[in-house]
Amino acid sequence: MYVKVRTVDGKSNITVTVSKLTSVEEFRSLVEQKLNIEKCRQRFFYRGKQLEDGYRIFDYDIRLNDVIQLMVKPDLSLLNESEKSSEPPPELCKDDQPSVSTESPTENAVLSKYFKMGDMVDVRNISYGAWFEVEMQNVHLNEGIIYQVSLDEYEDDPPLEVTFEHIRPRARHLINFEDLKVGDVVMGNYNIENPKSRGHWYDVCITGFNKTRTKEIVGSIYVGKDAKLLENCKIRFCDEIYKIEEIRPVSTRSTEDDVLMQTETSVARQTVPNCSRCHDNPRVKCKECSCRVCGGKDDPGTQILCDECNMAYHIRCLDPPLESVPDCDEWYCPECKNDENEIVKAGEKLKVSKKKAKLPCQNPRSSRDWGKGMACVGRTKECTIVPPNHYGPIPGVEVGTAWLFRVQVSESGVHRPPVGGIHGRESDGAYSIVLSGGYEDDVDNGDDFLYTGSGGRDLSGNKRTAEQSCDQTLTRLNKALALNCNIPLNSKGGEAKNWKGGKPVRVVRNYKLHKHSKFAPEIGNRYDGIYKVVKYYPEKGKSGFVVWRYLLRRDDDTPAPWTAEGKKHVALHGLEKPLVPEGYLEANEDEVKIMDKSVEKSEQSKKESRKRSERSKKTAEYKLDERVKKLIDEDINTKLWGSNEYLKEGKQTYISKVAETFMCICCQELVFNPITTVCKHNMCKSCLKRRFSLNCGGHLQWRALPAVDVATTGKQQLEALATEDALRS
Repeated sequence: MYVKVRTVDGKSNITVTVSKLTSVEEFRSLVEQKLNIEKCRQRFFYRGKQLEDGYRIFDYDIRLNDVIQLMVKPDLSLLNESEKSSEPPPELCKDDQPSVSTESPTENAVLSKYFKMGDMVDVRNISYGAWFEVEMQNVHLNEGIIYQVSLDEYEDDPPLEVTFEHIRPRARHLINFEDLKVGDVVMGNYNIENPKSRGHWYDVCITGFNKTRTKEIVGSIYVGKDAKLLENCKIRFCDEIYKIEEIRPVSTRSTEDDVLMQTETSVARQTVPNCSRCHDNPRVKCKECSCRVCGGKDDPGTQILCDECNMAYHIRCLDPPLESVPDCDEWYCPECKNDENEIVKAGEKLKVSKKKAKLPCQNPRSSRDWGKGMACVGRTKECTIVPPNHYGPIPGVEVGTAWLFRVQVSESGVHRPPVGGIHGRESDGAYSIVLSGGYEDDVDNGDDFLYTGSGGRDLSGNKRTAEQSCDQTLTRLNKALALNCNIPLNSKGGEAKNWKGGKPVRVVRNYKLHKHSKFAPEIGNRYDGIYKVVKYYPEKGKSGFVVWRYLLRRDDDTPAPWTAEGKKHVALHGLEKPLVPEGYLEANEDEVKIMDKSVEKSEQSKKESRKRSERSKKTAEYKLDERVKKLIDEDINTKLWGSNEYLKEGKQTYISKVAETFMCICCQELVFNPITTVCKHNMCKSCLKRRFSLNCGGHLQWRALPAVDVATTGKQQLEALATEDALRS
């Protein structure tokens, strides 16, 4: 299998082919060869765990195509050289010329030309451009003039450092609404996320007025680090418009000016409340900003904050209650606290589960390795288009579609077992089978074939296959396949006269069958359409034991892939090459070249494939059924279904684009039982319910929309539009 290695900064991204038993030390060597980073400087992280030497990829449950984060330690030798060659600091800021004070006890303290300690000033937040009331604490030199200020609401916090361009005298003079005119630049209160509620204080350039029943000021807000304009903003708090004070040198101040600069305003400017539920009302109990249990705001000295969820708790409200505030650096509430015995810290050994402890790989004497192939990688996706017990074609999967590996066939839903040859239920029937040449009694004639049932082999010791060692019985999967025949179940077998009335079976041919049958593909696994069970009967096989044999005959309107019409159909939909997993091409460049050579054996076949591709560009345009067009037009998500450009690129391209569009924002899979929210987001119903249960989606209003069963709409209709659940009206 292969995994991806990505640096923390995202600049480097490589694919590495490994085995599940590859050690972390060997993995470091592979990364060193590709990225030229020394082993001693590599730190790997996967799902919050640091990969330690002495373990293997399997111990961390790393799977196919998973991403491992790489943190590169700095090279100390290069850091020492850079410190020696560091340049002197640049010149001071030209806006404010300091004079160094020899009397100040603070090192590098200066006297500013415009401000002095104790001044009440406004400071702009660099991230979003709002102004806050602060007090000047100190001025010092650090590659220019640096002002140290403290926020009025957080006096106990360490002082903030700002430059001259982000500081000015505190605004204290209110301006009447009648005195305002277009073109004035003033300070007003505005909430960017919710304009109807109170927000922060910004510079506003007035562009107009709304003098209706409720007064409003229309203007442009200066936001962001570069003070860019946010146009057509409506200021609702017209009685709280402040004049922007002029910056004056300290030498020109009068005694009254000094008093004004160093005296707090009688009424503090109101800003957006910290708690949106109680609006910072001290008389209202609130479980969001106060005690999570009782909601009381009393005894703040006995409240303790959780370092994970940041919720407050009275020590008396905890279960069990605490006598005093814990004297520890970190404290976690009962909901956030994890069992310390289950936490694997850096450098500690991983805890091997009972299931893993019994595996052969945990035995140090065993030399067995799973290899670097795809046989044991496991599914990374799951088919949600149809339920597991679905009979007939899978919507969107054309006859002739091929996959390089069996796990891809399982992910597509055509044949769900990653290893077994029959998918079915003893009480229901069989849904699909795979022809792979594993039984010597199989006979393949293309449009019909004789299939051997399962069982009668000793697969103990984790064997994948073995010789026939006992008789097969009409139970389990053999019984499931017999139920597909259009006759009552008979322990002695039977033949159906109206065989087309039986249950459909999806048939996949594997490349291993190619040495016995000319109808099998040379590479990968190919879906060959729908077959029906004509008859089934017991018979003594070549091994000398009784086996159950099934005659299946093709019953599909789409031509078979080995016929001339079928090859045209395959070329028309661009299915000449097997589909490969995501990331496979980067990890296996050499194998891809071999696959390309086997698909195109000669120059003549290359020319023919080019001609077919040119013809397909002209004739492979996908046309929607009129009924489907009407459903799309009536859908609430009609704009998301794709334009005619995707239809011109063919059916497969259109399917992939639609499937990508209707991906659940929670599980990142195709939506299953879809829900469309008021804000036009699509997600699985189960995912949305799970988010509501976690109290992280309560603001969404949702409604279920009826679905259309596309599996019954016919081949020319929208069965390829990803899912029966995606069509909603």
